[in-house]
Amino acid sequence: MKKYLRKSDVDDALGNDWAPEDKKDRAVMMANVWLTNQNLPDIDPIPEEWVLAGCEVAKEASTGRLYAAMETGVLSKAVQAGDVSSSKTFTATAKAYTAGERLALALLKPWLPGIEGVQFLKRV
Repeated sequence: MKKYLRKSDVDDALGNDWAPEDKKDRAVMMANVWLTNQNLPDIDPIPEEWVLAGCEVAKEASTGRLYAAMETGVLSKAVQAGDVSSSKTFTATAKAYTAGERLALALLKPWLPGIEGVQFLKRV
């Protein structure tokens, strides 16, 4: 895992109250893992947008919304009222992105090839 940001970076960007003190170290570690998994190019110094993206992800991680438990398998939802029905089916690889992750991906967009058509950047 590459270290893109430190706790002090998040404190500077979001203020000291972005998370309870006892959750900050783990949230920053999770943000660094998340950024590492984006396969960003090796650039030195790290662009400010990457640090800001990491800050947004760290905030999400501090609330438990990043790398949360995930149920696998096919999920299905069906509703019917009289003659009208609606159903949705999701694959096991479906993932809901948090607002912080979406903002982080928008900040990283210039460095992530092929992100233009990715559905998770659109509000659903």
